[in-house]
Amino acid sequence: MKTDGASADLATWTARWRAEIDALLDRRLPGGDSDGDPGRLRESIRYSLLAPGKRLRPLLALAAAETVAGAADEPMRVACASVELVHCYSLIHDDLPAMDDDDFRRGRPSNHKAFSEATAILAGDALLTLAFEWIAEAGLRAGRPADFLRASLALAQGAGMGGMVRGQARDLGEAVPTTLGDLERLHDEKTAALFRAALEIGAAVAGADEAQRAALARFGQRYGVAFQHADDLDDADHVSFAGAARDRLHQHIADAVTALAPFGARADRLRAFAQALLQKVAAP
Repeated sequence: MKTDGASADLATWTARWRAEIDALLDRRLPGGDSDGDPGRLRESIRYSLLAPGKRLRPLLALAAAETVAGAADEPMRVACASVELVHCYSLIHDDLPAMDDDDFRRGRPSNHKAFSEATAILAGDALLTLAFEWIAEAGLRAGRPADFLRASLALAQGAGMGGMVRGQARDLGEAVPTTLGDLERLHDEKTAALFRAALEIGAAVAGADEAQRAALARFGQRYGVAFQHADDLDDADHVSFAGAARDRLHQHIADAVTALAPFGARADRLRAFAQALLQKVAAP
């Protein structure tokens, strides 16, 4: 995994596709409709969904699709973007007083502060269900419903009671982790499960076979845990685990990259994402 050239290529590719994703989200969720906007629901959704963001999960889904198929057509791009709807819903709900009780998100009032708690709950509900609508619609347009059904299953498993929601329940209902194993179990569920789903979505809609889907799922899970370790290090969270977490981050990235071996050079984009995460936490 190297080099400056790979980093530059990733930056160019990311900038292009982030702009494409932003345009897709804006285009598919217009500001008004013939019935107006009851309760400012659509406005609140756009407020959070179109806020500046990295779009990392849909970008990884697109990279997975390109790894398998070489390119992503419009239905594939719509399905890959669906994971951003779920990510956005999770942030809206996480900020609620009943959850993490955060008044600000990315430097501006969180959704329930800008609108109301009830509107924020409904906005999250709408985004979650809309994600599955987008995948189903994209599958019909592509004429390959079975592949998109697999993508829908991956998203449900990653976001639901065995994945992200389970992790949030663990975070709210259990004591602060006292071992690295406990911390990584939390990261596996709350963060990495949705990353895994993103890779699985990209793989599925690109027509990947079972072995390819499993390899990309492995990359997503390991990358996701490494990502959360990096985020903790950046935010000085769980500081008692900082040294061990840094070591584990490197191990997870090595494992993630190993999972890409069957794809050869086709997976270089994903390898570049892994390298970029390592560079982010490089020791001074």
